[in-house]
Amino acid sequence: MEGIIAGKPVQLYTLKNSKGIEMTVSNFGAKVVTLFVPDRDGKLADIVLGYDSLKDYQKSAEPYFGAAIGRYGNRIANGEFTLDGKTYQLAKNNGPNSLHGGPDGFHNVVWEVVSATEQEIVFSYTSVDGEEGFPGTLSVLMTYALTEEGEFKITYEASTDKQTVVNLTHHSFFNLNGAGSGEITDHILTLNASAYTPVDSLLIPTGEIASVGGTPMDFRSSVAIGERIEADFQQLAYGKGYDHNWVLDKEEAGALSLAATVIAPANGRKMEVYTTEPGIQFYSGNFLDGSITGKEDKAYTFRSALCLETQHFPDSPNQANFPSTVLNPGETYTQTCIYKFSVVQ
Repeated sequence: MEGIIAGKPVQLYTLKNSKGIEMTVSNFGAKVVTLFVPDRDGKLADIVLGYDSLKDYQKSAEPYFGAAIGRYGNRIANGEFTLDGKTYQLAKNNGPNSLHGGPDGFHNVVWEVVSATEQEIVFSYTSVDGEEGFPGTLSVLMTYALTEEGEFKITYEASTDKQTVVNLTHHSFFNLNGAGSGEITDHILTLNASAYTPVDSLLIPTGEIASVGGTPMDFRSSVAIGERIEADFQQLAYGKGYDHNWVLDKEEAGALSLAATVIAPANGRKMEVYTTEPGIQFYSGNFLDGSITGKEDKAYTFRSALCLETQHFPDSPNQANFPSTVLNPGETYTQTCIYKFSVVQ
């Protein structure tokens, strides 16, 4: 996992705590390469999808295994948006749309390591004006910490010299049974969300904020991911399963709160997701098809991982009724995401 990209050294860094949790992180795309977490019997398993070699990450920028995502997580319709009367054209890498900041987004650059200890690594990246079509030079500081409370904590800060849009997120693919260990449809999911943003056939939000009530999108009470994933419901047909943004129930906008809980019944691993963001993208691995061979030569098959990406809403720059993603000079973008690991008996 070490080498040189664009003249910059790529290295692996290890974070660990006294509870047995250990993760390795690369400064290429700020990717989480491994994440070992104990089960109810204390047995460790690597629960994130990825590759064994840097070369594999380079030749397969998608599906963003373990990566930092920016400047704009999720989709922007037609790869364009208008700010202050000027229209900006972005790189199109998802049919007619822009996805996750474009092909050379934050997942595909070498980040600078500002500092690194056994429990924390601080990354920085400067995205120049016009990179992937986005306006303004955006300076990003991002910290990964592994706490004694079992938390993988991500904090973000960003500033710009020109009005722009920002929506950063993290894209680990989780399987609490272990990476490459079959489907995640047995995982029990709870989402603290009474609404979601429906999409069209290209997975672009329609602009509606719809109630989850009476639909397979309702995870307010814990339910197995596979229980309703094949239901006759148009939104599931569009996504080939779950690939949607949920509108989180928050008492106060911007407050850190519990967004999601996932439990693997077979081994007791539990993951809670906390965020300051207004939304979370739940993706059930519907586009994994066995064609990707990952770590330990394991094929990543259909629905063999899930993503829970804390975020502002997809296509917000083109949706006036969605929370704004505009960042102005003099302002500081801040965000916190926590993946907390524990066990249930």
